[in-house]
Amino acid sequence: ENSLQKTSTCSSVNLTSGIFVSPYALNLSSFTKLIKRLQERHPEFSREEIVEAVQEVRKINKGVLNGLAISSIEEQTSVIL
Repeated sequence: ENSLQKTSTCSSVNLTSGIFVSPYALNLSSFTKLIKRLQERHPEFSREEIVEAVQEVRKINKGVLNGLAISSIEEQTSVIL
C-alpha cells in the first residue's frame, strides 16, 4: 500500500479570490462554520464577499482571529457587510 495516498497535509487554504488563510489563524472547521452562519445570515452576499469581510475583521484585529469568539467575529463581519 502507498501510505502517501492515506495522508495529506494542508499548509494553507486557497479561497476563491486567491486569499490565503493559514489554518493556524482560525480552526478550519470553525472557519467553515463561521462562513456557513454568515451565508445564512446574509444570503445577499457571495461567499467571496463574506470571506473578504472576515479578512477585514482579521486585519482590524492586528492580523489574527485567534482568541476571538466565533460570535464576535460573526458580529464584526456583519457590521462590515
